[in-house]
Amino acid sequence: MREYLPVLVFAAVAVLFAVSTIGVSTIIVPRRSSARKMAPYECGVEPVGDARQRFEIKFYLVAVLFILFDIEAVFLYPWAVAFRQLGLYGLVEMGLFILVLVVGYLYLLFKRAFDWN
Repeated sequence: MREYLPVLVFAAVAVLFAVSTIGVSTIIVPRRSSARKMAPYECGVEPVGDARQRFEIKFYLVAVLFILFDIEAVFLYPWAVAFRQLGLYGLVEMGLFILVLVVGYLYLLFKRAFDWN
């Protein structure tokens, strides 16, 4: 049980720090509410219409595709760092990985997933 003592102390210090920071900020920060402060703000555009309007599915599709390709691009960095150690095997594997990415990208282009019309 002694092995877990540092973890418990660390967790207790983290919780104490979080609670004390929130507590001190509620005491110190002045509260001056106004209609302008309480209005929703998004990208400098004045809010117009209902906030519960539906978004087109293409918006979510593009967001998911961006995250997907972004995460796959992250895999290129470790490969680039360890390129010399991986040798020909690493080159072939990364070539196949990039080929799968290109095929997926071309499929999305032909399915017109990137068109907003």
